[in-house]
Amino acid sequence: TETGNFNKFDNPRKFSCHCGLAPFPYQSGSSIKGKTKTHFLRDKSLKSILTKGAITAAQHDPQLKAYYNRKIKDGKHHMSVINAIANKLVLRIFAVAKRDEPFVKLSA
Repeated sequence: TETGNFNKFDNPRKFSCHCGLAPFPYQSGSSIKGKTKTHFLRDKSLKSILTKGAITAAQHDPQLKAYYNRKIKDGKHHMSVINAIANKLVLRIFAVAKRDEPFVKLSA
């Protein structure tokens, strides 16, 4: 019910923003602050669920585990990579919901 069966979102990027997974730069005019922030109307419970799911997926899904290890090796922060994986999960969820077909894992 929180997602409205994905009918109120045109694309997965808008849903990612709704979940609080899409960071935006914090700037006003000519001043640009260093940190990025998520939208204040984000759904904190959805972000929490997706983050926990991303942590589990990074441990058990071979594709996402390889992605996690590659990004950590590149010097990315742990939570930044987990957020990216959560975003990948949103893309998968959105595709399954919109196509009304089960997820098919592609072999690498």
